[in-house]
Amino acid sequence: MDVNETVATKSLNIETLKIETGETTAAQVERDLREAIIRLDLAPGSRLSEQEIATRMGVSRQPVREALIALAKSKLVEIRPNRGTVVVKISARQMMEARFVREAIEVAVVRRASDSFDSWTRSKLDGILARQKQAMAIHDHNAFRREDEQFHIAIAQGAGCGLAWNAISDIKAHMDRVCNLQLRNPASIANLITQHECILAAIDAKNADAAADAMRSHLNGILNDLPQIESENRELFE
Repeated sequence: MDVNETVATKSLNIETLKIETGETTAAQVERDLREAIIRLDLAPGSRLSEQEIATRMGVSRQPVREALIALAKSKLVEIRPNRGTVVVKISARQMMEARFVREAIEVAVVRRASDSFDSWTRSKLDGILARQKQAMAIHDHNAFRREDEQFHIAIAQGAGCGLAWNAISDIKAHMDRVCNLQLRNPASIANLITQHECILAAIDAKNADAAADAMRSHLNGILNDLPQIESENRELFE
């Protein structure tokens, strides 16, 4: 480790891993680090210590190394030979590219959902919305973001397009970091819940055009907030 390297993980609350069935140690380390990056617990620009992460997670350095390589492929960290690993700063360009891909896929998904939607998944969405409102009531934006992801996953699954979500799950992390900043404003959470309700209402009405418009508006909302978010958090952006 570079003697000048800042050990960013010192501020993290990382517990010893409990490996889930069917998931490799490296996959779980990657998932946990990805979540820490999205939550901004690992701040953009901070340096990462492979050994420190391994110690805190109770694993060897090899799965940590594999996880960091995977995160580098997702462009969430940059591995600099002989200089250590750094969490990349937020790129507005990458965020907008990710939003563009999400719109193309998710608009197609809600059109299909408006034609045919699994009834069990539809009832599941009511529970997700209820938990979103609960998260808003207690000002827990991290809980809301998790339920927001479940909302979009459920729509894809209900429409029989689960693989569509898999196609965007990797790139959307570049949107998620900006969304995490956006959600610190309680008014933003209220707006997103209203948008979710509009999407579901259009699906229930089997109105594909209205569902597509509602999803497009929902995903475009972050573009309206981006200039202010970037202005207020310049140190986190490229």
